[in-house]
Amino acid sequence: VTQYDVGKEVAPGITAVATYGHTPGHVSFVVASGGKSVYVQSDVTNHPALFARNPGWHAFFDQDPQMAEATRRKVYDMLVADKMMVQGFHYPFPAVAYVEKAGSGYREIPVMWNSSL
Repeated sequence: VTQYDVGKEVAPGITAVATYGHTPGHVSFVVASGGKSVYVQSDVTNHPALFARNPGWHAFFDQDPQMAEATRRKVYDMLVADKMMVQGFHYPFPAVAYVEKAGSGYREIPVMWNSSL
């Protein structure tokens, strides 16, 4: 059971999203400000070069493999449709990308790092 009330703001501009499968209470976040948003996916995709491109692959990292796959597909379909940037803890630096459909999976389009805010 998660400590966050999924679907609700946990702080201004930060909404918790249920992304079960990796772990029973796995949660990701949408961070929004100034009309822009980024999806902080936590461990929806353990290793993007493998599991974003092959969302049907299962690894021992995911405690409920079928649910993890369903979550990956749902999240990545939403990211594609909404053209939302995603941040992934296991993505290579700078750890943010856009996602597009590629065959039966997805591919990441890395966002170039910029030191200015």
